[in-house]
Amino acid sequence: MRSNHGKPSNQESSVRPSDQMPGWKRAVDITCSLAALPVLALFTLFTAIVMKFTSPGPVFFRQERVGYQGRRFLCYKFRTMHVGADSSIHQTHCDYLIQSNAPMVKMDARGDSRLIPGGRLIRASGLDELPQIINVLRGEMSLVGPRPCVPYEYEKYTAWQRNRFKAVPGLTGLWQVSGKNRTTFDEMIRLDIHYAQNKSLSLDLRIMLNTLPALLVQLLDTRSNSKPVAQPVRAITVET
Repeated sequence: MRSNHGKPSNQESSVRPSDQMPGWKRAVDITCSLAALPVLALFTLFTAIVMKFTSPGPVFFRQERVGYQGRRFLCYKFRTMHVGADSSIHQTHCDYLIQSNAPMVKMDARGDSRLIPGGRLIRASGLDELPQIINVLRGEMSLVGPRPCVPYEYEKYTAWQRNRFKAVPGLTGLWQVSGKNRTTFDEMIRLDIHYAQNKSLSLDLRIMLNTLPALLVQLLDTRSNSKPVAQPVRAITVET
């Protein structure tokens, strides 16, 4: 049962999204996340040292996100912005991407004064999302799935677009390896729904193998300081 505001009831909240995953998916999540914990620990130490001199404040940033079937949870990230940064700017940018047919370019693609030193490259490399390993171990996320969105974005989704929430959110996904910043909002939605309807072990493995090349392309886009243009989406094909 849901409230009129679309929030999950207490009964729904008692069921973890991981309980709705196939056994193979949860096994891959736990195995890979445990293996990545030493990397998370080392990068946390490194980030803490850098922030001590460049941007005093917490190492981690927690933000409410919307995941499987509209459930809310706290998503963990490394902080890449100055403490007290204005979030309304992102909301305006998000509205523009939803209403337009423009590529999903991040605000920091051409610089963002809210970012701490080095924050732009950390975000482009995806390293800021490493702490979401904690969310994966807690069963709120998976390694592969649609990105969890912020509540004000979720409220703007149509009933059809909310079909993307029929899959547990992930660190990487079909959209991320199919162009990401070079795709439009509608293309992202279609890719995420396609994944939700066709997820399998072989598809997850192919997405994971294609994640590093996709991140390298994203880094090159950031370093060149050029605005990506919309291109035909080359999504991973799925056998049906």
